[in-house]
Amino acid sequence: MATEYKVPTLAEPAPPKPNEVVLVTSGDLRHSANVMGWPAQQVLEQQITDVLAEIGWTVRRGHEFDPEVGHGFIWNQRMGMDVFARIHPDTPIIIAEAVWEYSHHVLSGLKTQRGPILTAANWSGQWPGLVGLLNLNASMTKAGMEYATIWSEDFTDEWARAALKEWVGAGKITHDTGHVRPLDAAVLPADEAALGRALAAEMQQKGAVMGIFDEGCMGMYNAIFDDEYINPLGIFKERLSQSALYYRMSTVTDEEAEAVFQWLVERGVTFDYGPDWETDLTKEQTIGQCKMYIAALRIADDFGCSGIGIQYQQGLKDLVPASDLAEGLLNEQDRPPAYAEDGRELYPGQPLPHFNEVDWGCGVDALITNRVWTAMGLNPSTSLHDVRWGDPYGDDFVWVMLISGSVPPSHLTGGYAGVTSQRQPPMYFRLGGGTIKGVSKPGPVVYSRVFLMDGQLQVDIGLGEAIELPEEETQRRWEATTPQWPIMHLVMPGVTRDQFMARHKSNHIQVVYAPDQATARKALAAKAAMFDALGVKVNLTGELDF
Repeated sequence: MATEYKVPTLAEPAPPKPNEVVLVTSGDLRHSANVMGWPAQQVLEQQITDVLAEIGWTVRRGHEFDPEVGHGFIWNQRMGMDVFARIHPDTPIIIAEAVWEYSHHVLSGLKTQRGPILTAANWSGQWPGLVGLLNLNASMTKAGMEYATIWSEDFTDEWARAALKEWVGAGKITHDTGHVRPLDAAVLPADEAALGRALAAEMQQKGAVMGIFDEGCMGMYNAIFDDEYINPLGIFKERLSQSALYYRMSTVTDEEAEAVFQWLVERGVTFDYGPDWETDLTKEQTIGQCKMYIAALRIADDFGCSGIGIQYQQGLKDLVPASDLAEGLLNEQDRPPAYAEDGRELYPGQPLPHFNEVDWGCGVDALITNRVWTAMGLNPSTSLHDVRWGDPYGDDFVWVMLISGSVPPSHLTGGYAGVTSQRQPPMYFRLGGGTIKGVSKPGPVVYSRVFLMDGQLQVDIGLGEAIELPEEETQRRWEATTPQWPIMHLVMPGVTRDQFMARHKSNHIQVVYAPDQATARKALAAKAAMFDALGVKVNLTGELDF
């Protein structure tokens, strides 16, 4: 008797039609965010459709609007895989992004595609499509995938039109990345080079433990560095759970949290409280954030961590207020004292570097920065920012670097007295919690990004200048983005907007201050030398010579 098996029958999708592209779009996991951003997405898609129509191409959407959820985004990985299963692998694909997106929603499906892939984003502060684009680009770079990329305010400018025409003709877009060049370690100043090499040898000999409260936040595949990449640097993961952090918060007393709160009040922090916890910041939310701050330090102490990363956006967002106040305080050298259960002060006089959204590109960077700046007697308080948007001002292109609150107060004009803690937007942060809102102080900064490309760790690093803008211009930029969050007005000498966008491999950027330009150059040299000695490929950007 013959055996009967249920053999699957696979039907290959119809081959691509001439002069037709299929458009898909990844969105947030949270329907509330997707619904809010759907009108902006529709505008972007229409702009791209109109331009392609002018050059004889049609756009077909790869997935429909879903009336049950109120938007037309791909909002989970399984949905994305199903969408791409219906698209022929040779089809030209456009991933159009007007909002923040979770890259893994589409990354798994894109890996099966053989046709040309284009990522396209709006240029908007209100709708962070360019932030999502940078994350998706970096994720595809890490995965070794070929893609082209483009961005525009409305795609009516000649540059964007020419780029789209180049892509439909050649499957690629040519960008200028002449602002980047490989480091020649031999030209680094001798003292700083020696310091960097010595710090690298110390870390590889002694090792450093970095605690991570769950991994893979918000689909940031590019932010996950496997152990095989970081262990040779002397960095080892302590895999922790957000549930452990939640439990440890429950063991922190109200009195302990109140002591942290009072310290902040005495230093001049303003808490913008209101009566309705669903839309306003309340003291109860702040006390919860203070408990997280203490609990995180205690767990880090238990495991001997040199830094930590909290995911928050999955899991903790449904349990406790936002982590941003705690994160900013952890990154600060001058911070409220916190004590272990046995009465010891934890990490006195030093930051515990925190990498927001468990982004290992920032975690590795923060640890290296901390070692170099500490050895040089500089303030090692460091932070990451979202590359949120930018706009010309005067003769400069001034970037709006924005993050949800995890900036150390010493980075802000006025320090603690320049901080206003405002409630996180309910769309993303249901249980509230306050930010560390302020304006980054003017001064020289070293900016950098550690990323994975061509199967190896690399870092792009350069000198920038945080500048002061008139109050009305700062407010305009805040209102055009997220006014509750801290802002940095960053100028990158020798780097144009489009050069940066074409090259940068993350939605995040790491920044640290130096007291003057000469010291910033020396610190950058030592940091570059340390990375180089650890085997990380170092790339210099912008106006920077040794």
